[in-house]
Amino acid sequence: MAIILGVDPGSRITGYGIIRAEGRHIEYIDSGCIRVGDKPMAQRLQSIFHSLATLIGEYRPEEFAIEQVFMARNPDSALKLGQARGAAIVSAANSGLAVHEYSARQVKQAVVGKGSADKSQVQHMVQALLSLSRKPQADAADALAIALCHAHMSQSVLKVAASGGKVRSGRVRQQ
Repeated sequence: MAIILGVDPGSRITGYGIIRAEGRHIEYIDSGCIRVGDKPMAQRLQSIFHSLATLIGEYRPEEFAIEQVFMARNPDSALKLGQARGAAIVSAANSGLAVHEYSARQVKQAVVGKGSADKSQVQHMVQALLSLSRKPQADAADALAIALCHAHMSQSVLKVAASGGKVRSGRVRQQ
């Protein structure tokens, strides 16, 4: 059984989602958003770092998953996103957590079944997969989707390891 913290980093809003995964059984624990507003960038990064450290201390996750950087149209936005990711990653690393990174396409594929899914489809599937009474806020839904993606990927790796196979180019090869 593993508690997984998924993070959708942002320079103004960082989503987080916490689930418990045991085999195919996945249970919702918590989710929300770290809103840092219009503070100077250094203070926003500090808020992200400390807020995640507080969540890690409270929920004691064994796994940490975060979305990889993507190339945004605006280079300044991409740099700020990278800085927010860095603050989140250092918070996890300081707590002794290994960091697992997934592309947005991998996350959407794992949760929706289509790598080009839009935000509303991700929200809908997160709500359905976790049996939530309402759709989570978009950034929290993305973070939960990242945690779900990690749970699915971890299960796949365990299955391959148990079968004695190797993964190569997306296929399982028996030894």
